[in-house]
Amino acid sequence: MSGHVNLKDTVLEISGVNPRKCMQCGKCSGTCPAYGEMEYHPHQFVTMVDRGQIEKLMASPSLYRCLACMACLERCPRGVEPAKLVEAVRLLVIRQQGQNHMTGDDIPEKLDPELPQQAIVAALRKYGK
Repeated sequence: MSGHVNLKDTVLEISGVNPRKCMQCGKCSGTCPAYGEMEYHPHQFVTMVDRGQIEKLMASPSLYRCLACMACLERCPRGVEPAKLVEAVRLLVIRQQGQNHMTGDDIPEKLDPELPQQAIVAALRKYGK
């Protein structure tokens, strides 16, 4: 996962968000409960993803200030979902750590009668390459 284009494409694929719909009105940032703690605010995050500045976002503490409360989506007149972009960039960080990948072959040893099957499927989707 090196190069701006590949990382940007991956973020867009994971999130399903089209950052080009954003008109930079700032309503998402204005309603964000974590605004004062963020280096990059939700509307800036959207722009940075659109520009391919993914590595910069991956290194930012703002990535972990987002509460994923979706207040940004509620206020957006165009349905852009900055929190989904944040979650996609967080997932890139997890995937690049290199120790969190699993394959279908890893599932049988993880099965536990007390664990919901959905948890295993979710883990495979989240941590699979």
